[in-house]
Amino acid sequence: MNKGRLEAFSDGVLAIILTIMVLEIKVPQGSDFEAIKPLFPVLSSYVLSFIYIGIYWNNHHHLMHTVKYVSGNILWANLHLLFWLSLVPLVTNWMGKNPFAPLPMALYGFMLLMASIAFWILQQQILKKHGKNSLLAQALGNNFKGKLSPILYLIAIISTCYSEWISITLYTLVAFIWLIPDKRIEIIFDEKLKEVD
Repeated sequence: MNKGRLEAFSDGVLAIILTIMVLEIKVPQGSDFEAIKPLFPVLSSYVLSFIYIGIYWNNHHHLMHTVKYVSGNILWANLHLLFWLSLVPLVTNWMGKNPFAPLPMALYGFMLLMASIAFWILQQQILKKHGKNSLLAQALGNNFKGKLSPILYLIAIISTCYSEWISITLYTLVAFIWLIPDKRIEIIFDEKLKEVD
């Protein structure tokens, strides 16, 4: 099967997720700085979640460049990823309206953890379909960031019982780790293009 439909559907879902998140932010009642102040926690959680959706969109886009054709397993793995990402507006809104409350912070981390696992499963399904010598297999290498992220999410979830500041710092740290686009796939493509030339 062609990958175009999967990419278009995924892009559409991610665009809807971003739209829902911004619609959850209520317009302030006043026109001065004091009217905006109560929105800071909501805006902060929105910015963090926007960055995470952007990271997933960027990495999904790069990942799809390695795919020649999709199987049913790849389609289901992609839907599994989109399921966890579709929960971002809910947990973002809950965390923003209850700043530093342990349960919303832990649930936010759980959603991030499950999305990272779902992305890993999607990668594995693509590797299974395209083989150990595929572009993706060459690009992934040791996948240090991919292995580190779930560990930091787990530490952050556990930390909500002790210090919400540790949790939010770890969620932000993982976002910054991934904020620099993952160039592994681009590098492999560039090398292949040079070989062809």
